[in-house]
Formats: sequence, structure tokens, C-alpha cells
Amino acid sequence: MIRINELRLPLNHPEEALRPAVVDRLGISDAQLTAFTVFKRSYDARKKTAMVLIYSVDCEVGDAAAEAALLQRHAGDTHIKPSPDTAYQFVGHAPADFYAAGAADAAGATGVADATGRPRPIVIGFGPCGLFAALILAQMGLRPIVLERGKQVRERTKDTWGLWRESVLDPESNVQFGEGGAGTFSDGKLYSQISDPRFLTRKVLTEFVKAGAPEEILFVSKPHIGTFRLVSMIIKMRAEIESLGGEIRFQQKVTDVLIEPGTDGQRHVRGVMLESGEQLRADHVVIALGHSARDTFTMLHARGVHMEAKPFSIGYRIEHPQSIIDKARFGPNAGHPILGAADYKLVHHAGNGRSVYSFCMCPGGTVVAATSEPNRVVTNGMSQYSRNERNANAGIVVGITPEDYRQDGKKDGSTVNPLDGFAFQRFWESRAYELGEGNYLAPAALVGDFVKRQRSTALGSVEPSYKPGVTMTDLQQKGFGSLPEYALAAIREALPAFERQIRGFAMNDAVLTGVETRTSSPLRITRGKDYQSLNVRGLYPAGEGAGYAGGIMSAGVDGIEVAEAVGRSLLGIKD
Repeated sequence: MIRINELRLPLNHPEEALRPAVVDRLGISDAQLTAFTVFKRSYDARKKTAMVLIYSVDCEVGDAAAEAALLQRHAGDTHIKPSPDTAYQFVGHAPADFYAAGAADAAGATGVADATGRPRPIVIGFGPCGLFAALILAQMGLRPIVLERGKQVRERTKDTWGLWRESVLDPESNVQFGEGGAGTFSDGKLYSQISDPRFLTRKVLTEFVKAGAPEEILFVSKPHIGTFRLVSMIIKMRAEIESLGGEIRFQQKVTDVLIEPGTDGQRHVRGVMLESGEQLRADHVVIALGHSARDTFTMLHARGVHMEAKPFSIGYRIEHPQSIIDKARFGPNAGHPILGAADYKLVHHAGNGRSVYSFCMCPGGTVVAATSEPNRVVTNGMSQYSRNERNANAGIVVGITPEDYRQDGKKDGSTVNPLDGFAFQRFWESRAYELGEGNYLAPAALVGDFVKRQRSTALGSVEPSYKPGVTMTDLQQKGFGSLPEYALAAIREALPAFERQIRGFAMNDAVLTGVETRTSSPLRITRGKDYQSLNVRGLYPAGEGAGYAGGIMSAGVDGIEVAEAVGRSLLGIKD
């Protein structure tokens, strides 16, 4: 198969114009093109009055000899090359007798094993990373056991709406905890900037399509799904894991890891303990926690699992009418069905040395209450597949370093406690709850008032979407605002700068809602090239919480790679 890249056609081209364009680009007759499929479709919006679509197309042109001859004719053309093989290749499969068929699981002090005495791998957490780690292990015949502290996704959805509608928080079932992880209540973005030479993102997308996602996610440049569709897809993927011998246990909170010294002089994981007191034996444990599992990270730190503090970001959610963003990005083509609701990506380097940037932009979406702890306020963004809500929202956040949040007051460059980031987040989340005047209302201000450093007393033309609701206030109260002063100053400077890129961005009536503190994990559980913890063999840190992903796609890919590492170890496969 041959791939054409950078095939450009006008935005409004008829569907039937694509085939003649492919034929013309290859310099062949129509009869010679036996089949073609669109691998990717993006757009170029730099000239708003002359927008174009950009295609990558895979083409069949007859037998291998005909293909080779055509490639030879275009040998000097960097945009016509052989199509790469994007099919997923498993690192191995367990033999049929790897686990004794029909053997009852033995629980208790001896853990979970079958009649062979071989313990099954455990995956802690069932967000995007844990989901794909479990799926790959199951497809390899390795019958994983998943331990998820939260509830099944439909029950979890009801609990989450309980916070949004009635201000009732369930600390174990919310936006952060439960089947599907935090990505379930998000924009459902399915693209990433990670390096992907093995096309593992294609594996993620293919599994999503198999579970019911629209096929267009395989070729559009910025695919997304949205919350409602993700719910049904996760249920189908869970069913596949179970059909392959995997086991998923909900409301099973891990409170300890069992670590023993090995004959090789290293420490080895030997299982986990649940909140119920039950112990499960395992020699391979995937730590696929979300970034909000603060209690579990604290336990791992107490057990001596090596981890380090890392940078993250804090800020607010900003809301504008989606129509303003569409017009600024697409001009006269705003509202075009192929383009959909416009997004943006903004960065400003402030004079105080801080970087301010847009984060997790949600076109046509809503701002949601995302706390997992009582009496704290956390915001995030969410969209449905249609992206047809009235407002656009995004995080406007400021990068911070471990030195900014260290709790011991030292300035000697010594190592920062990796748990200090949690204390920092909690402090500002509690402050947001206080400024919101309780009941999980969020503090908010108009952009015009924020830039002028004054209190907001009433809403303007933009109605904030955050539920349970907002309290208009001064986000920059002297001496004790809603964020550190360096973050406030950087955002004040950035908003007018962003106006120069998107007209209307700093409109007086745009709304800032606080606070956004969980942009990424404040720590990293360090691991080696074999994906195992640096100082606990058999422990596999993975995904966003462990510091190795940011978003659904990168978390899914990391879950795949960690599952492969577990598979190699279990099956005795060398790299």
C-alpha cells in the first residue's frame, strides 16, 4: 500500500473530489486505483478565507510489482511513500495451560493464584492507563485482577451528579475515582503529542472504535468522544477483559503493598492488602493510580517506594461564548460542520519568569466540580461529543516547580519531599472552598475585574456553567488571594496578551472560576527501562498519577507499554 501525505483540497470540496485528486497526485489512471482510505484529515486555518483540508491517504494500486514501480517513479517525492504497518503486535501470548483452567482462586494470606500456584498480575486503578494495561494483559492470556477503589461507571455517574446538583460529595465515587478514571468526565480528547514510533495510539483508537466510538476518530486530526459515549465504551471494554479471564473488583481500596527482601538482595513486591483486610498475593503489581489518589501515594512513600517531586501547574478555568472563539479561529467558516467548535492553544511568558498557558481546552463544554476531598473546591472542564454547549472553557494555568511548594521552608537546594505538592494543592483548594462560601460553590470573577484587581459583584453576558454554582468575589484579595501572588501576577499579564491572539479573549464579561490545581501529578514514582520501580522489583508505576502521562491517549499508551513489560516478565521473554 502507498501513502500520500499533504494532499490539499478546499474546505468545501465535494466528497467525490477526493478520488480524482488522489489519481492526479499519483499520476495514474482511475482504473489503476483499486481502493483508498483516509488515514488522517486535518485543516489549515491560517488563511481564514481560504481554509483547506489536508489528507493522508492510503492507496492500493494493483499488485506488489505495480506498487513498487509507482514508488520508484515517485522516489524523490517525500509525500509519497510506502504505508507503514500500524497493526498492533503483541509481545507474546500465554500458553493455554499457563493458568490452570477452571481452578478456583485462592484468596487470603496466600493471595490470588490458580492451581499452578502462579499468582496473577494485579492492576491498581481502572482509569485509561489501568484499562489498557488490563486489556492488553487479558488479550495476552494473563488474566489480570483489577482493583478499583471507586464504583462502576453508571453508579459513579449518579454520585458525580450528586455533587453537581445537590452539593453532596462521595469521596470514593466522583470525578476522580471510579471506573474510567478522571478521563470519563472530560472532553474525551483522543490525541497526544507523545512520540509514537510503534503506532500504539492507533491500538488505543482501534479498541475504542471496537467498543462503540465513531470510526471518524481513526482519521480526524483532533478526535474526541465526550463523556456520554465514553461511559458505554468503558462498559464494553470491561466486558471484553472479563470474557478473556480478567477480573475487575470495584470498591476495593488498596491500603498497603506487601514488600519482602529477595534472595538477590533487592526488595520485591509480594502482594497488596485491601481496606477490608484481605491480602492478595502478586509478584507483578501495576500502579495505575490517578493523580488524586493522595492517600495511596502517601502509603507508597511510607513503604519506601522511590518517588520524586515534579512540576505541575495551577490556575483557573476561563469561559467565553463559543461563538467568539469560532469567529476568531475560523472567520467566515465558523460553524462549518467539518470544523465543529473551535479550540485554541495559548502560551505567554510573563515578566516574572512564569509561563502561563491554556490547558485542557473544552470547546462547547462546561466547567465541572472535580474535588475528591470534603470542603475543597477543584475545577475541571468537560464536553460531550456534540460540543454544542454555549461556552468554551479552558484552564489558564501557571507552571510551578517543587521549590515553589516545598513545605519545610528550606532554600538550600535540597531534595523536596514528593508529598509536598499534595499539601500545596490542598491549601489552595481549601482556600477556594472558603472564598466560595462553602457548599462546594466556586469563587469566580469577571476577567475585566480581575485585570483591574477589583472585586466582582455581578455576572455580565457570560453565564458560568460550573455546578453547584459560583460566588462572585475578588480572586486577588490583598494578603490572601485565591492563588500565590506570582501566579496572580502572571495571569493578569497573560490575559491581555492572549487578547492579541484571539480577539475577545480578555472581554470584560468572560468568567474566571477557581481553582484548577490538578493539571498533573505533583510527583513521579521513578522507574527503570524495564518499567519497574527503581527500588521495588515487580512494582510497575504507570500512567498519569505516577507521572508518566497526561490525558487519555498518553495514559492508554503507557498502560499498553507497562502491560507488555509485565507480559515479558511473566512469559520469560527477553527484549
